[in-house]
Amino acid sequence: MLSPARLALAAALLLVLRPPAPASAARPIVADKPVPSEATATARWLAAQNTWGVLSNVVSYSDGVPGEGHGIPYFYLTTLDPTARDALQDQRTSFTLSEFPLGTCGKIDPENPTCAKLTLTGKLKLVDLQSSEADLAKSALFTKHPEMKDWPKNHHFKIFKLEIENIFLIDWFGGPKPMSPSQYLEFGR
Repeated sequence: MLSPARLALAAALLLVLRPPAPASAARPIVADKPVPSEATATARWLAAQNTWGVLSNVVSYSDGVPGEGHGIPYFYLTTLDPTARDALQDQRTSFTLSEFPLGTCGKIDPENPTCAKLTLTGKLKLVDLQSSEADLAKSALFTKHPEMKDWPKNHHFKIFKLEIENIFLIDWFGGPKPMSPSQYLEFGR
């Protein structure tokens, strides 16, 4: 029979020598989520699946009609809110999305690196309402957020887009995944 001291030593050794549980043990399997080695696919998946993110404030957005995301976030903003008002003075901004609200992270903490986070930085610009891009943006926004088309006209909502200059993605351990805006925008074409 082992003495209490030897039993404690054996237990400590087992804890130290035991391989750690995989980080994904608490995560559900999500059929269409790309694997961590496919960073660009993960970034585009995260942008297409979410409906809101943080742009100096919580905002709704769309990157295309469901199933046809283009990667460029479009926003329907009013200058009654400081987000749009500030963008008209200084276009530099960052837009952050998390996988957590999609429900695909399971019971892990939202900051766990296996729960993807995407930050797009660039310039928040007005979309010319006479352009074909405005038609695409309206379709994208109003399909994902149908109530937007009925928001008060006297609030003077305008369509903005984020011109992406830099991308920061964490979707696994080991730091951010390098990715250029052109890799991100051309993915899946």
